[in-house]
Amino acid sequence: MTPQDTYLGLRAFCDELARCGVREACTSPGSRSTPLVLSVARAPGLRATSHIDERSGAFFALGLAKATGRPAVLACTSGTAAANYAPAVIEAWEARVPLLVLTADRPPELRDLGAGQTIDQVKLYGRAAKWYLEVDDAPATPARMRWLRQLACRAVATAHGGRPGPVHLNWALREPLVLDAPLTAEEPGGGGRAGGRPWVRVRAPEPPPTEPVALEGERPVVVAGRLERPGEGAALAAWAARAGVPLLADPLSNARCGPAAIAHYDAVLRDVDWAAAHAPDAVLRAGDLPTSKPLRPWLAGLTGARQLAVDPQAAWQDPTGDLAELLVTELTATLATLTTGPVQAGWLAAWRTADAALGTVRDVWAAELSEPLVAERVHAALGAGDTLVVAASMPVRDLETFAPVRADAPRVLANRGANGIDGTVSTAFGVAAGSPGSRTILLIGDVALLHDVGGLLAARRLPVDLTVVVVHNDGGGIFDFLPVAGEGADFTEHVTTAHGADLAHATALAGGAHLSVGTAGELDAALARTAGTTGLTVLEVRTDRVANVALHRATWAAVAERLRADAG
Repeated sequence: MTPQDTYLGLRAFCDELARCGVREACTSPGSRSTPLVLSVARAPGLRATSHIDERSGAFFALGLAKATGRPAVLACTSGTAAANYAPAVIEAWEARVPLLVLTADRPPELRDLGAGQTIDQVKLYGRAAKWYLEVDDAPATPARMRWLRQLACRAVATAHGGRPGPVHLNWALREPLVLDAPLTAEEPGGGGRAGGRPWVRVRAPEPPPTEPVALEGERPVVVAGRLERPGEGAALAAWAARAGVPLLADPLSNARCGPAAIAHYDAVLRDVDWAAAHAPDAVLRAGDLPTSKPLRPWLAGLTGARQLAVDPQAAWQDPTGDLAELLVTELTATLATLTTGPVQAGWLAAWRTADAALGTVRDVWAAELSEPLVAERVHAALGAGDTLVVAASMPVRDLETFAPVRADAPRVLANRGANGIDGTVSTAFGVAAGSPGSRTILLIGDVALLHDVGGLLAARRLPVDLTVVVVHNDGGGIFDFLPVAGEGADFTEHVTTAHGADLAHATALAGGAHLSVGTAGELDAALARTAGTTGLTVLEVRTDRVANVALHRATWAAVAERLRADAG
């Protein structure tokens, strides 16, 4: 084996990735990965971005894949570098995001013998990888080149096809790792197919015609969670409007638009009397289950309602075992044949009236700059061609509760596969890099930002524009809503993890601009002013965790009182 063999094979593999439609790659530094990283970086059809640490790089790739719908490539060295990809790989599997994970490794003769930077990387990600393959080092024969090109096609098709997810290829690389002479221009076997075609074109068969489906009942509802395929949310909103069926639309569904969309179901369903009086007799679920805490037990308690779910990859979104039917079909195809019976007079109107209750008590939660108002105003600052990335924990919940129905709502993305706060900053940078020509805003809490503070360094190294709105309440504010909040100093130290960090310093480290905002007017003005800026801008809003809990509870009580008043 010579370096020529290694580099010829990797050049062919990377060329084939580009022929299969891959455009983005993320690298991290190392020694064993030298042939792999240099080949990725020098591939004409790939844009390679460099990332200091692997966890941030992996979540950046996740954001790229979310934004573009194409698999993104990750390339790193051996040892714990590969292990640092694990959180993003797990999120990609749970959220059904295509990734191509290329890890360098020592050859077998150096494993488990005390060689440096060597761990067991075989099937490192377990079930989170759709497919794993150990790629050995072999001479660059014509047969080897054909196999590597075939491998690239198979990896892309596997990551993207069926239920999308990560593919892990572990490359055993031997020294020397650097070419000792210029790489020959000729490829053994003659190179790829003519005309830039992929070596193997993978074509999924056309789905069979969808059988007619009936949402039977006089009081049907549709529940829409995370839907990231283009057009699905709009199609669902249009169907619900035509059918006159209430659509409980999570912002992540991108279906919170149109006259049937119900935005504030989270606040409404906290009134148990109203929720019981408006129990549906049929439910259609699309996408993942929404985040809303009151929505989930309400669905579980609908013993008299037939619940159907649509999921083209047959994912089971049913933790309480309430589904009667799982339709393994494309959502848009299902909607083309989906019918309802006569809907009870006033059914949609009752939901729309309840949905308006939150607005009628606006003085409770919007009298001054609060966490709910921040979510609403950030959502309002973006147009239909823009993207809002929202962190898990309180920001995604406030967005779900307080973002209104909009005809021109932005695309909303979040890492809700595993529901963690890992890598949120890096994901947002990746989304921004994959969305040229439009604006991206990240709405995040202080703990989630500090958890991925290294992700801010992308601002120094990459030409990416991102506005970050950080709600800073010195800890994990969501935990103040839980019973554990009564555990005193131990709660503050070990659960909310109060930190006292100065986020202006973190922003300066990344070379960004920092601005503190204290009123709704200042926030609106800052959001408008940063619309045309380049690089990183961090807008910091300071809030109080205890006061935030009280405000939320006062809002829910006011909504319940309004619902009772409307009921007469």
